[in-house]
Amino acid sequence: MTKTVLITGAAGGIGRATVNLFTEKGWRVIGADRSPLSEVEEGAAFPSNGLFVQADVSRPEDMEALFEKAQVFTGSLDAVVNNAALQVAKPLVQTTVEEWDAVMDANLRSVFLGVKLAYPLLKADNGGAIVNISSVHAVQTSANIAAYAASKGGMLALTRALAIEFAADNIRVNAVLPGAVDTPMLRAGLGRGHLGQGNVQERLDNLARKTVNGRVGTPQEIAHAIYFLADNEQSSFMTGQAMIVDGGATARLSTE
Repeated sequence: MTKTVLITGAAGGIGRATVNLFTEKGWRVIGADRSPLSEVEEGAAFPSNGLFVQADVSRPEDMEALFEKAQVFTGSLDAVVNNAALQVAKPLVQTTVEEWDAVMDANLRSVFLGVKLAYPLLKADNGGAIVNISSVHAVQTSANIAAYAASKGGMLALTRALAIEFAADNIRVNAVLPGAVDTPMLRAGLGRGHLGQGNVQERLDNLARKTVNGRVGTPQEIAHAIYFLADNEQSSFMTGQAMIVDGGATARLSTE
């Protein structure tokens, strides 16, 4: 029987790679993004056996509409990947209440609401998996990204709570914590001053040197970690866990 996954943030770097990987593995994909389908299709069309819904996960009405369409498309879900995110990179004292709330709505409230709405579809076919895309900023962070770090840290606590609540329904809940991955969001945040003042490539090179592996990750590498946690054959005894995928960056002492 063909499995079905719902992925938010499907137009982004990690989201698009995750859509492609699940499709290659034979899953049907429901993708959601606030960007229109034309942007998702850049370079490759959305899977013909899937469903794309333009939705802003920070808007409860959009989330409800998304899951109404998902319910029509499929009677059950085998996995949900909460990947959509918003990042505001500026000093805390310069962050407005509106910006703080926008980050929390997109990164944390969306997961709370999405899981509530997905629960009946996950429970319908004897359980499934939820994979929340957090960040290394949840455990090791830096200056001028406080709202994002707080939202991703909250996601880890929510992941643990959901794992406990949903265990009886055979729904596993885990999180992936990507480190430096070459995505549009990463490139947009290179101007925080923590990587020097060179051009984009020079800043990426400086970032790569901070990892143990000596390079920045690819969206495809994160997609494989997501798939591992979603696939019940590979990770059936994992729930409530945070998987760090960062090229070893958090393994090194910052004082070295």
